Amino acid sequence: MKITMKSCATIVALLCSGTTFAAEDGWTTDFAAAKKAATESKKDLLLDFTGSDWCGWCIKLKDEVFSKEAFKQGTKDKFVLVELDFPKKKELDAKLKEQNEALQKEMNIQGFPTIMLCDATGKPYAQMGYQPGGPEKYVESLDKHQAARVKRDESFAAADKATDDVEKAKFLVAGLKTMDDEIVESCYGDIAEKIGKLDKEDKSGFTKARKEAEGKKQALEKSQAAIQEFYMSKVQPLMVSKDFDKASSEVKNYIKENPNTPEEIQVALLMNVGLAGPMTKGDSAGAMAVVDEVVKAYPDNDISKNVDKVKESIKARLESMKKPTGDTKEEK
Repeated sequence: MKITMKSCATIVALLCSGTTFAAEDGWTTDFAAAKKAATESKKDLLLDFTGSDWCGWCIKLKDEVFSKEAFKQGTKDKFVLVELDFPKKKELDAKLKEQNEALQKEMNIQGFPTIMLCDATGKPYAQMGYQPGGPEKYVESLDKHQAARVKRDESFAAADKATDDVEKAKFLVAGLKTMDDEIVESCYGDIAEKIGKLDKEDKSGFTKARKEAEGKKQALEKSQAAIQEFYMSKVQPLMVSKDFDKASSEVKNYIKENPNTPEEIQVALLMNVGLAGPMTKGDSAGAMAVVDEVVKAYPDNDISKNVDKVKESIKARLESMKKPTGDTKEEK
């Protein structure tokens, strides 16, 4: 999921028409009203982009988390809950549909469910999706993200009070570090620009780190065409014919012959292709073995750092495949 810099400015001012949409079970569907309520109650916004009557993982998230009392109690004093629905079987009010589609476009939502956490102005600071573990674990994750948002605000406030330009810049950098790079790059371009002006000698190291990240991004994009050609010509036919073992061998050989392929792509290829066979067969042990193999080969990758969550997610997906809950072709 990507958020354009344009969206960050637009979302804050979006949909201030005053139209009120019905709320259900503690949720509102009116984004403008939600922002007003969040400001008045000093809460944050939790936006649930969902396909309520067709998206299996959306239904699962609602059943396992949002409908539970532990979630309701854990969020009632911290978040204004906003449902942004994209149903297939029921027809939305025209204005509600227009609102949801506008937000989907502005925030470039690619899959469902997508949970966006924003401050009261609508400024994003974290994103989530389905997570196994029930309401308690979900609330725990929300609390961690919100605690990071508090640190963001504290750092930005300290920057406002600082009198030295470099000190101001360092506080701003500390605030940005509380969030994922993607959200920072997409929604905090104004802050990044301000840091560059305040810290012209780059004593904070922010500009250097940003250039290095941009270099990695360009290298990643440059390799995508070659990867796409390889996948479509060598791997895709094998996947279609369900020759998963040979497809995995092709991927491993490609990585061996192209060691400069960005690690993110290597891991993605190995995971996606390697898991295809076990997932198709419902083979939990085989799927875990694939994960363990990747973790061993890439000990410093995010997959390795979050291996328990990855395995829980795979197990949850395997379990859901036994009892399908709907069309999942557009799920996240």
